[in-house]
Amino acid sequence: MIDIFNMVFEALNAIFSPLLALDPNPQNPALTVLVIAFIVSLITTIANKLLVDQDEMNEIQQKMKDYQKEVREAQKSGDGKKLAKLQAQQAEIMQNQSKMMTNSFKPMIVTFIPIILIFFWMRASPISGLVISMPPGAFYVSLAPIWHFIGSFMYGGHSVGYNIGWLFWYFICTFGMSQILRKFLGFKQGF
Repeated sequence: MIDIFNMVFEALNAIFSPLLALDPNPQNPALTVLVIAFIVSLITTIANKLLVDQDEMNEIQQKMKDYQKEVREAQKSGDGKKLAKLQAQQAEIMQNQSKMMTNSFKPMIVTFIPIILIFFWMRASPISGLVISMPPGAFYVSLAPIWHFIGSFMYGGHSVGYNIGWLFWYFICTFGMSQILRKFLGFKQGF
């Protein structure tokens, strides 16, 4: 089993080390993390596009919103007959919700192991020493103080100034890249 991990680590080294060498600042490889976040976002977004029927998911989501709206209106008006009728539909709504959850897990099942392996590689590479200083406003808007508190609680460390590490930088980059790629690949707003 250890040999498999070593082989995977060496393969990831062969893929990402040249990228790391091209970074203008290899001691603090923020650009490399940005490119890795783009690659991972691209893979997960494409997996989502190929494995999930977006139209069906949006349709189910719209049905659930409509159902919830009808329930709220029936509760406000005190219409017991309509509430009883809506409760009879609840089994179908729960089934749709279950189908939506199952469909949304398909891409995660396909991409989970590769992403975890990339995380382990990043943690063991020079990327783990990445420190990015942020302007105070951006630091607080990104909720970095909360993540610093959680990190210090879990790992016993503390941070200095308005700095973030590689993992938080990766999450910021991935979130942004995912939104851009979803728009570019034509994902509808709802799902």
